[in-house]
Amino acid sequence: MLAAYRHNEHHSGPWLVWLHGLLGSADEWLPMVELCPNFPSLRVDLPGHGLSQSISCQSFADFDEQLVQLLQHHGIQHYYLIGYSLGARLAMHTACYRQPAGLSGLVIEGGNVGLNSSSERESRYTNDHHWAQRFRHEPICQVLNDWYQQPVFAHLTASQRQQLILLRQHNNPLAVADMLESTSLSKQPFLVDKLYQLTMPSRYFCGEQDQKFRSVSQQYALPITLINNAGHNAHRENPYGYATALHHFLSHCG
Repeated sequence: MLAAYRHNEHHSGPWLVWLHGLLGSADEWLPMVELCPNFPSLRVDLPGHGLSQSISCQSFADFDEQLVQLLQHHGIQHYYLIGYSLGARLAMHTACYRQPAGLSGLVIEGGNVGLNSSSERESRYTNDHHWAQRFRHEPICQVLNDWYQQPVFAHLTASQRQQLILLRQHNNPLAVADMLESTSLSKQPFLVDKLYQLTMPSRYFCGEQDQKFRSVSQQYALPITLINNAGHNAHRENPYGYATALHHFLSHCG
């Protein structure tokens, strides 16, 4: 079973269930949990990450099942899914395809809604397979140094990049490679139509400097909240702004 950590469980009401991004861990949500003290929270280590490092995941549907089992194990019946990057893509898939009865709302941070053409999917598969092979065969620090040079991280300063490399170098690169390929964007369904059909409240959080995902949200007219003074990893770069936006969203969910 996936590793997970409970907080503020003496509070009633729906839980906040936090899903991190590739190369991250549940620990990255600690500052956010501390800024949401009135909500019970469950921080989850995704397969191949943190204390779930030895757990494999073969597909998006496989993760849906792992998450549902985890929530049942913890007795969580009503909850919001809050996901960043890979965690956002997994959360969207669970909401759109599994449609759990207890899911009360969805917060997506910098999550890709999918690729709409076979040529884009083929190109993305090639790209993700290339990175996965590098994680398998090269020193992880060397790979991470190049990973954080990708355009989506262009707003980072040299010192911010170095901090992330130091933080992420403790990952098991083989487990990361497997998860990267199993949940490649090339294997993710195009979710836009199903997102439009969701009846639960949802919100797309995006750092104001994250041009890629701002354009995604605008292209598909997703309900967006911009987080000031932040790029792709908005909850890390501006936790107070993120928490303010999250409280605003939750206060309108009734």
